Amino acid sequence: MAVNANPLSSRLQLRLITGQDDKGNPIYRSRTYSNVKPLASDEDIYNVGDALADLQQHELDQIRRISEYVLEEEDEG
Repeated sequence: MAVNANPLSSRLQLRLITGQDDKGNPIYRSRTYSNVKPLASDEDIYNVGDALADLQQHELDQIRRISEYVLEEEDEG
């Protein structure tokens, strides 16, 4: 049985370092931007995330892409 993965939605998430706890470990907060085109390239999403990170008060830790797919059985006819 062959299965197709069809893109459903995508989100851009910035993980920011907002400070340190009592032991010196970083404290993280995330900013998530929904409704990213599922077919947008990873490079384009990274570039947008990088530009948005420049506008943030806190230091950037990671740029993440969160994608959802619909799995469907491929027609064999």
